[in-house]
Amino acid sequence: MRHAGEIAALITAMFWTITALSFEAASKRIGSMVVNLLRLIVGFVFLSIFAWIYRGYLFPVDATPQTWMILIISGLIGFTFGDLCLFQSFVVIGARISMLLMALAPPFAAVISWFFLGEKMTTLGLVGMMVTITGIALVVLKREDHPVELNGRRKVRFNYPIWGILLGLGGALGQSTGLVLSKYGMKDYDAFASAQIRVIAGIAGFVVLFFILGLWKNTYKALSNTRALGQLSLGAFFGPFLGVSFSLIAVQHANMGIAATIMAIVPVLIIPPSVILFKEKVTVKEVAGAILAVGGVALFFL
Repeated sequence: MRHAGEIAALITAMFWTITALSFEAASKRIGSMVVNLLRLIVGFVFLSIFAWIYRGYLFPVDATPQTWMILIISGLIGFTFGDLCLFQSFVVIGARISMLLMALAPPFAAVISWFFLGEKMTTLGLVGMMVTITGIALVVLKREDHPVELNGRRKVRFNYPIWGILLGLGGALGQSTGLVLSKYGMKDYDAFASAQIRVIAGIAGFVVLFFILGLWKNTYKALSNTRALGQLSLGAFFGPFLGVSFSLIAVQHANMGIAATIMAIVPVLIIPPSVILFKEKVTVKEVAGAILAVGGVALFFL
């Protein structure tokens, strides 16, 4: 089908909007670490059932050792590191601002490709990166209302906790690196099976962390919170199952830059439900910053 990759990328952005809001709500109830592990397990169940019906394989046993190796690394970086940062940023600064910071994922992917694969960065691309950073800065930074220095200058401070912003940036870095590795690793292999391998790696990474940090007690306790589990299951359906799979279809059938640009519109898509469902107050400056950030991403890949 013509433009299959671009359509898959747009669908992915819609799915990620739903999953971001669902996981924000669940993380505030039972903690981001628990949500990270449980949503991968639920997502893997969805993926396995679909793969069995669609491909005739319950597990990706037909993947080559090289495909397994690269996709495992991709899953550890994208899920265990990237989503660990992203989900905690949901708790600290909310899904809307976290997903705005995720608009940096496509420029990060381009920088990584330039550094490791020798792909060139154009002047227009550099301009686009600056526009995106400006849009994000417009949202997360503000000046003090009153002069605080002798020369009358006003200090600039963050609208949101710096820790949450750093976590959001970590999420963007993890996702971009994982996506680049995914495209390289899966090549023509099935996208849903590739997502299975990445999710398996993510689960393994979190299991190790849970043993190190002693979080299994929190996990058992979370299983009794039916409302959080419902939110988590909704997010898992549209995230690790459909969202991740469609993102892989997007990068498999479309130019990496175009696919990443379309998937980066989540900061704009997430504004209406944040206002309607979570009663968040969104300023004109924040809306303008989100649009500017996404516009910069689009410019980056022209």
